[in-house]
Amino acid sequence: MSQKAPKGTIAIEEAFLDPPGVSWMAQFATLFNPALDPSKPSNHGYTPALLDIHETRLAKMDANGVEYMLLSLTSPGAQGEHDPVEAQKIAVNANNWLAEQVSKNPARFGGFASVSMHDAAEAAAEARRVVKELGFFGIMLNDYQVTTPGGEGKKYYDAAEYRPFWKEIAELDVPVYLHPRYPPAKDLEEGTKYGDRKHLLGAAMQFHLDLSMHIYALCSSGIFDLYPNLQIVAGHLGENIPLNLWRADHWYNKPVKKATRPSKEDYSYYFKHNVSITTSGNFSTQGLKFCINEIGVDRCLYSIAHTTYISQGAIYANKLADYPYDTIEEAQTWWKGVDLPEDQKEAVARGNAIKLFKLPLDL
Repeated sequence: MSQKAPKGTIAIEEAFLDPPGVSWMAQFATLFNPALDPSKPSNHGYTPALLDIHETRLAKMDANGVEYMLLSLTSPGAQGEHDPVEAQKIAVNANNWLAEQVSKNPARFGGFASVSMHDAAEAAAEARRVVKELGFFGIMLNDYQVTTPGGEGKKYYDAAEYRPFWKEIAELDVPVYLHPRYPPAKDLEEGTKYGDRKHLLGAAMQFHLDLSMHIYALCSSGIFDLYPNLQIVAGHLGENIPLNLWRADHWYNKPVKKATRPSKEDYSYYFKHNVSITTSGNFSTQGLKFCINEIGVDRCLYSIAHTTYISQGAIYANKLADYPYDTIEEAQTWWKGVDLPEDQKEAVARGNAIKLFKLPLDL
């Protein structure tokens, strides 16, 4: 039986993997752990943890004071599939599987929709289906959509072709979460920026540099002028963009830029009206305080970026299956020590998420 937990934190960038996703997830094993031999097939180290929702994950939520999780298909999901038909299958299968899992315990879990972004109308239709029929609370996009086998073809969502998608999202009145991803194969070949510097891949550097460009592009595209109620979310303390807002505005507001830019307002305006940020995987107290001061406490939300630690080393020959992204324990330990005023801490921990996502929880 589904029972509400005591009031605690609400975590909203929390990954899962459906069983059909195990095969496509395996191709990213060597990106996460370069020590693996790429010639030997290997399951991704996170796979067992990502498949778990109701066992170890829930037990650790209970033990550490996490009240509720919004679950989303792990990156890159449909955005990593170049074939439009296969990408749509990835999204639909994941959405249906997640809906089944959430229905088992809706007091503790909710869902983000996965959508293929090959076609704006198809993405809009799947978003509507999942929100209206499955009861999900938002859309998760893992950065750009690859469109060619090696990934050299990419689509970014500030392009005019995506206006129908954003119009639908505005009408549905649900947020879109922008999440990072690893580069595709073509961008990892010898002689490329990341191909010669694979130690820079992932959360330490590459994730926020790549995704922040996409977020800047969306903010400057004019999409928020067309649909003022549209809301997006950026994790990892806004992919470091709040730290650069003064400089970004300073140059974006120069007359030479203002005369030709697509948007009416500058970046700070949109971060205060249309963008929320989360603490996922960036447990910096000073960084969070800076963001609160820069864009306002109402724009800051708690998150973890979690997969549960499950020791499954004996399952795979490489014995590398016990990796978490970031753990519930480390996030909650950090959060309990954050010295914010009580009303601000309550807002970031849960209140802002309930309001933004219209979650079925008591304030």
